[in-house]
Amino acid sequence: MNSQLQNTDLLPLEDILNTILCDLKRSVREYTTATTESNCPSIRQMFTELTDSTLKLQGNLYQIMSQNNMYTAPTPAPRTEVSKQLQSAQQTVQKAQQFVQQRVPNMNAAYQQQPNIPSGPSKFM
Repeated sequence: MNSQLQNTDLLPLEDILNTILCDLKRSVREYTTATTESNCPSIRQMFTELTDSTLKLQGNLYQIMSQNNMYTAPTPAPRTEVSKQLQSAQQTVQKAQQFVQQRVPNMNAAYQQQPNIPSGPSKFM
């Protein structure tokens, strides 16, 4: 079995790295979804940290692949379009912050609810 794992003739290195890069991107999306759907602050923090570390790993792998001409970057976006999208996102964040600030007492109560994951011994051991 060890010789099977060392056989790199099955796929070119570029294809293997592209697969890993795609899996890292997929993991970031799933961790982000888990973060936004988490009710428990500690679980939310865990998924936030997983998202951050996976983003760093994905960025490092992309840089290595790009430096070795293994990844073709998309064409640059026009600066005006980037500015327009950035301004729209900033407005959305500002509205969301205002919404949350108006409801902080209610938000604190929401975090004090029972976690959706029961504590105690697991049934699946």
